[in-house]
Amino acid sequence: MTDNAKVIPKPIKFLFGGSAGMAATCFVQPLDLIKNRMQLSGEGGKVKEYKTSFHALRGIIQKEGVFALYNGLSAGLLRQATYTTTRLGIYTWLFETFPGKDGAPPGFFMKAIMGMAAGMTGAFVGTPAEVALIRMTADGRLPLNERRGYKHVGNALVRIAREEGIFTLWRGAVPTMGRAMVVNAAQLASYSQAKELLLESGYFENNVMCHFVASMISGLVTTAASMPVDIAKTRVQNMKMIDGKPEYTGAGDVLIKVVRREGFFALWKGFTPYYARLGPHTVLTFIFLEQMNSWYRYSILGDTSGKGSGF
Repeated sequence: MTDNAKVIPKPIKFLFGGSAGMAATCFVQPLDLIKNRMQLSGEGGKVKEYKTSFHALRGIIQKEGVFALYNGLSAGLLRQATYTTTRLGIYTWLFETFPGKDGAPPGFFMKAIMGMAAGMTGAFVGTPAEVALIRMTADGRLPLNERRGYKHVGNALVRIAREEGIFTLWRGAVPTMGRAMVVNAAQLASYSQAKELLLESGYFENNVMCHFVASMISGLVTTAASMPVDIAKTRVQNMKMIDGKPEYTGAGDVLIKVVRREGFFALWKGFTPYYARLGPHTVLTFIFLEQMNSWYRYSILGDTSGKGSGF
């Protein structure tokens, strides 16, 4: 833990965390849309709509136009404003509050526990935006008479609450929180650990290149660990009622049906766009966050030591 990390006010850390996530989302929203479409492809035993990520990309552009790749952007930005602001703010606070021995950074397993706690809390706060995002990105794949036609995230949230009940905004909260625990334990802990190891190797300095490499390592670890939970979350949040009954009873039911109907490796369906989205999003989020922290310490606090952000 560094002295510099202490003096950046916690509200500023929360603000920077959310802002970094929102900035990254503007770049990766098309990949998020493709990932969601691929996870829903083949649902219910139907013929798969898309064979590969490139097939999905081409099909979406041909049928819906290039701007359809940004459907749900408002929901994606709100998700980052709620989820990422909360999780990064809480993780940074925990990182500073519970250091390792003699003020050293916390160990890897402690980082993982901190990441799980931060992710679970952030996911609960961000679930309404997540539900809107899943539905808005999936809408274009439906026949015209079945589309929900949300105009923007505000319209989606109001209509969902009015038409299906306010608690529907937290549909899939449990798998969403479960996914967030896996994602954040893997992402935040592996980023912190990778960054430390890179700096200790002597081949890297605490700069953008170090942040980039650490982020790519973190993104790969996180993708492999979290995809099964993510596909369960996606399908639960997008499901409709069939004969008055929900299509799935929960995340476990999704996983069982996916494996039985589509095969075990279907749990990693959409791996390429997921990593293509999560990798750059992780990279951009942490790079933006590190640069915001550096700017604040240098420009506002007058610190010229060049030390890291503390996580």
